[in-house]
Amino acid sequence: MAARWLRPAVFCSATVAGLYVLFRIAAARVPAHVEAGSAAPAFSAVTLDKPSVTRTIADFRGTPVLLNVWATWCDPCREEMPSMQRLYDSYKDRGLRIVAVSIDDAGNESLIREFVAEHHLTFDILHDSHADIMAQYQVVGVPQSFLISRSGEIVGTRYSADWSTSESRELVERLLLTPGAPR
Repeated sequence: MAARWLRPAVFCSATVAGLYVLFRIAAARVPAHVEAGSAAPAFSAVTLDKPSVTRTIADFRGTPVLLNVWATWCDPCREEMPSMQRLYDSYKDRGLRIVAVSIDDAGNESLIREFVAEHHLTFDILHDSHADIMAQYQVVGVPQSFLISRSGEIVGTRYSADWSTSESRELVERLLLTPGAPR
């Protein structure tokens, strides 16, 4: 009689152990909560150059960065980009870098280039065709921006911002004044 229950008991134990291992692996891959005060997660995306060059957050060490996640199909992104370009024009000489990462699908590089030309964008435009940055930065929707200090700390986030407002400009002013060792 005991042998009849042995096989199901072993199966249940093995299933529970397997689920536990899978849970531990998955939990190890979930990034810490991305918010003001946390370190900016690593990411990689490519330039639109031919050949493309892979860039990471480490390439902007020691520089205040406005990291923007966007897509060409996103209407709020289309509305936000002109004010972002004006912001860049106003603050680039003070060291601000704007890095806009498109999450458009692979094969849409020409569409991204057309968007950049149409909006006369002169800041850094990168492409993450797998949209990995969405998970790395826990992006809930586009556009979403992260203000990252020289030391690599996130000092603020914004959703679909008008970068011409006094509130947005104050955020950028604070970012530029945030001390920090090169990251």
